[in-house]
Amino acid sequence: MNSLELKIPPPAQFVITAAAMFGVSKIVPALKFTLTGSTGLAVGLGVIGLSSGIMGVTQFRKAQTTPSPKEIDKATSLVTSGIYQYTRNPMYLGLTLILLGWALYLSHFLAFILIPIFMVYMTRFQIQPEERMMTQKFSDKYRAYVSRVRRWL
Repeated sequence: MNSLELKIPPPAQFVITAAAMFGVSKIVPALKFTLTGSTGLAVGLGVIGLSSGIMGVTQFRKAQTTPSPKEIDKATSLVTSGIYQYTRNPMYLGLTLILLGWALYLSHFLAFILIPIFMVYMTRFQIQPEERMMTQKFSDKYRAYVSRVRRWL
């Protein structure tokens, strides 16, 4: 899809961010912290994140439309039910929750700084271009949806 500004697919961007989080945790070990129960919380956030992404894809499949961010031009319907009643981007939210869990698992302060950077980057180069395309494709119906449901949560 030529009109999207993000050239690196979201899953790859997720992997790059997770690797950078791991890298900073090793390069600057002095910024590690200890939090009782952080591993359990990390796993919980990862499960919630994974579930969010799966629910998003499932709703797209139910509507018989593409979940691929590279094929938005092939979207056949606007999905507003299920998890899409609470977030317009459950797959990106899921990736973010998994990164939050990863940062907790790493127990490193700098790892947390990369999460808002990931979110800002995804919003600017992936989500906003997707939103422009959805507005062109579904016009007033999409605008009404945007007015009811938040971008992230």
